[in-house]
Amino acid sequence: MVHMKKLILLLFIPFLMNAQEDKFEGQELVNDFIKAYNNEDYQSVFELFSAEMQTALPINELTAFLKNLNSNAGKISENEFIREENNISIYKLTFEKWVSQYSFSIDDDKKIAEVFYFDTFRDEILSGLAINSLSNNGGLISDKQIELIFEKSKYFPNNTQISLAFINSDKVTYYGLKRQNDSIFYLSNYQDIFEIGSITKVFTANILAKSVIDNKIKLNENINDYLNIKFKNDISISFKSLANHTSGLPRMPSNFGRVGNSSDNPYKHYNDEYLKDYLINFMEIDNKNIGNSEYSNLGMGLLGFTLSNIYNLNYQELYEKYIFSKYNMKNTTFNIGLVNKNLVKGLDAEGNYTSNWELASLSSAGGILSNVEDLAKYGIAHFNKSNLDLMLMTEKTVKVDNQVDLGLGWHIINSEKSDNKWHWHNGGTGGYTSSMVIDIKNLVGVIVLSNVSAFNAFQGNIDQLCFELMKTLRDVNGELYYE
Repeated sequence: MVHMKKLILLLFIPFLMNAQEDKFEGQELVNDFIKAYNNEDYQSVFELFSAEMQTALPINELTAFLKNLNSNAGKISENEFIREENNISIYKLTFEKWVSQYSFSIDDDKKIAEVFYFDTFRDEILSGLAINSLSNNGGLISDKQIELIFEKSKYFPNNTQISLAFINSDKVTYYGLKRQNDSIFYLSNYQDIFEIGSITKVFTANILAKSVIDNKIKLNENINDYLNIKFKNDISISFKSLANHTSGLPRMPSNFGRVGNSSDNPYKHYNDEYLKDYLINFMEIDNKNIGNSEYSNLGMGLLGFTLSNIYNLNYQELYEKYIFSKYNMKNTTFNIGLVNKNLVKGLDAEGNYTSNWELASLSSAGGILSNVEDLAKYGIAHFNKSNLDLMLMTEKTVKVDNQVDLGLGWHIINSEKSDNKWHWHNGGTGGYTSSMVIDIKNLVGVIVLSNVSAFNAFQGNIDQLCFELMKTLRDVNGELYYE
């Protein structure tokens, strides 16, 4: 049996604070998909997609994939809802010759958006059968925190590693784990290196903020003035709109699929020439989304590309000079060749070792490798108000909804009960998932790095673990910060 799957690649998985139990909308989409698929009506499948998804997966590519799926797997006879998490619905589809795990996300218009993914269904992935061999390692963390960590990690495959940092003012507590032979046990891995995915975007926004503080550029200036490139239709784009995802640019460039990348290292060949070709010949702006938050890997990649041109430095040189060296982040880099010795190998959705991602021209959207020790240093730096660039990044620039605002790079989660705010970002690549939260008012934070694939059915547990561990943090009097 040929292993069949189609990936719509992500560097960021949108979070949902409260998982939705109602699966009605998802079931409708599944029913419509099955009907159209079984009738070989691939145009109707295409019409279930959002406009952005239709751009990412054009009708000709979708048709070729579904024809291949139909030829190899046959028709679908049964479907079963498994779970919904982080706005991703997961179903078990029984084909004539294959049993698949079908994952997809739903947008506000009840269309399939961002995720459309098939993989071989394996009961053991969803069983959560794991042995809790975690210890508190001499009282490093509480029993409740250990219980949370185990409950959120027990669904991950063997060889999963999770590395955590708990920030309290200028003090940091580290904790780590590994799953091996179905036992989850403590592991000191705070200096080990993971891909951090879209947390990279925070660092890219930091370079922008520094440029503004140093009067090198103005936040509302257009990047056009700093690039010797004539944008298609003379479109103008501001620095600020790229840093807070309000430019109207799509999630990914429309010529991305022309590169011929492999599924396990999809960005490797998308170089500067492809990006320039997009800007000159293919770029389109969704005018309805200008000024509104619409997450864009392309936008943050273009921001980093522009800043790199302004400083005439490559990404490693630029970030090393102005961020990594400043905060003594000795193990943070874009260059995987520098960290191979301490690198934790990434796992794919099935738990097999997978290739690292090389993001080429879009590296500023998700190409950094780091560890929790270095990221804790960076989080703590945000507590020092003399770091004017970091303070600028944390200011609200646009409202997303009643709970979430955007700064520059950072998402700002507002408490419904107090004036507490969490500055948060996460990341996901083919072999890794990450999440980072800091509370500048209370001087606390939690960082979670893992080699859990962004395509793992339970990857949303990483964000949930980060948020729920934040709620366990206590002040010097032993009182919870967040009741």
